[in-house]
Amino acid sequence: MVRILSADAVGELLSLAELFPVVEEAFVKQGRGEVERPPRPHFPVGIDIDRVRDGTGGEGVTGSGEEPIERDGPLGTGLTMPAYIHGREVYATKLAAVHPENAARGLPTVNAQVALTDATTGLPLALLDGTTVTSARTGCIGGLAAEYLAADPIRLGVLGAGAQARWQSRAIAVGSAVESVAVYSPSDSREACAADLREDGLPAEAVDSPEAAVAGANVVVTATTSETPVFDGSWLAPGTLVVAVGAYTPEMRELDAETFERAARVFADVPEEVAEIGDVRGADLDESDLIPLSAVFEGDAGRDDADEILVVESVGSAVLDAAAAEYLYEKSSARGVGEEVGL
Repeated sequence: MVRILSADAVGELLSLAELFPVVEEAFVKQGRGEVERPPRPHFPVGIDIDRVRDGTGGEGVTGSGEEPIERDGPLGTGLTMPAYIHGREVYATKLAAVHPENAARGLPTVNAQVALTDATTGLPLALLDGTTVTSARTGCIGGLAAEYLAADPIRLGVLGAGAQARWQSRAIAVGSAVESVAVYSPSDSREACAADLREDGLPAEAVDSPEAAVAGANVVVTATTSETPVFDGSWLAPGTLVVAVGAYTPEMRELDAETFERAARVFADVPEEVAEIGDVRGADLDESDLIPLSAVFEGDAGRDDADEILVVESVGSAVLDAAAAEYLYEKSSARGVGEEVGL
């Protein structure tokens, strides 16, 4: 039997406060090399442009009765992300998809499923809504970074207004005292994002420019799919922590070179993969310039001075997915949450 955990089931089980130590321990295991984390292939999908333009792709391409979206490249990116933490009874494989045009369809930009497998027998154990798992564990990266590397109270500036902007803000509020949240996006989505965060009890307001989001902030989060820097590094106040979670390819870039020039240290969740993204390449840095984020949780690196600007870059690690999915599966089994089906 396989346990199915829908988005509603995952939401019922999930506690960011409980997930913080799960993610932190997974980072430490990864930093010590106590994991199996094969390279994650990513590949373009939705590249039949003629089919997209003449509207024969169906609802999956054009949305529910909408005009076909013309695009000169692929409609999205597919990713396969397997991982195993040594000594655990399960391993995980996440199937993820990133479709930037989904916002125009009223759909999430990132969608995913996580399959859990018994590490002893190879039998399938569970299939989870991976979209929520991805959002929550990525949010925990920003939350943990702020807890370890920023000083309370947090004045948060957020560039981006999608699901991850919300999760980052919520997670930061779990580990730190948040005084204010300024949200910027070039679309009206910033108003909706700020309203959602206010419903969560955060003091959030939409602002009309990137500079307004960054000015006065001591933590700046970028959660976009941009291919050009989303703010000017000269705007950063001394002591600011920058958490960049959007870029994951050589073409994607959220931070400019000045941000890195002003940074005392740059931390990365997966240094060898972060070295390949547009942010780092655009600043002429390489893997040797990046400090594993796990070193912060081990007490081997961190903030040395209150005025230092620090950067945390995240591309995501399947190790975190495996740890988060295992936590949810164990909790669901104990509480009888989810639906069991036979394959």
